[in-house]
Amino acid sequence: MRFIFTFLFLVSGFSYANSEKIKITKLADNVYQHISYKVVEPWGKVGASGLVVVDGNDAYIIDTPWGQEPTEELISWINSKGFVIKSTVVTHFHEDASSGIPLFNESNIRTYATLKTNTLLSLKDKQQSSHEISDNTFELLEGTIEIFYPGKGHTEDNIVVWLPKNKILFGGCFVKSIHSKNLGNIEDASIDIWPASIQKVINKYPNVETVVPGHGKVGDINLLMHTAKLALGAKGL
Repeated sequence: MRFIFTFLFLVSGFSYANSEKIKITKLADNVYQHISYKVVEPWGKVGASGLVVVDGNDAYIIDTPWGQEPTEELISWINSKGFVIKSTVVTHFHEDASSGIPLFNESNIRTYATLKTNTLLSLKDKQQSSHEISDNTFELLEGTIEIFYPGKGHTEDNIVVWLPKNKILFGGCFVKSIHSKNLGNIEDASIDIWPASIQKVINKYPNVETVVPGHGKVGDINLLMHTAKLALGAKGL
């Protein structure tokens, strides 16, 4: 019976980590990448990345999964690991980063966003975070999770998240993957300012080793320079 229980637990854990709605992979001993999926025309099935950062038994979510179902699956997976979700931070107002806010709010889990993000969510008649970030640099967890607003880029409210112990930068949709040939969705972008905002991130975190974009494969600091190059090309420079 014990073998059967263990087998079922492992199968359950695997299904949470690799379902049709969400995939979870380990980036470091205490850092997991979650990728949720949605069909977006004309591109088809698109994956959006976020992180789970673990400190002891506490879990911190960087960007919510894309929709309620994958958010529920991520919560279930975290609970199955014996972790307690302490808070969530969203990096900008678009749905691929923020659509899980209502579920976390209903679950009395702290949700963090900047004043700019909450304002933009309100304008879209979307639920806002329960807690606001008012400083350009903010430590969500001292020495472990730092939030930085570099300026406008993909959106006017985009922030990045720095994990100093792991030298991992979560760039979200502010940063493009190395295989991106263009800036993607620029409906709310500030292309002229984007390269300068990227440079602020490079200046602030010069020892970054791993960069996680909002869409596409994980890379290194070259993703930042690639994004700046795409933005310069888009504005004809």
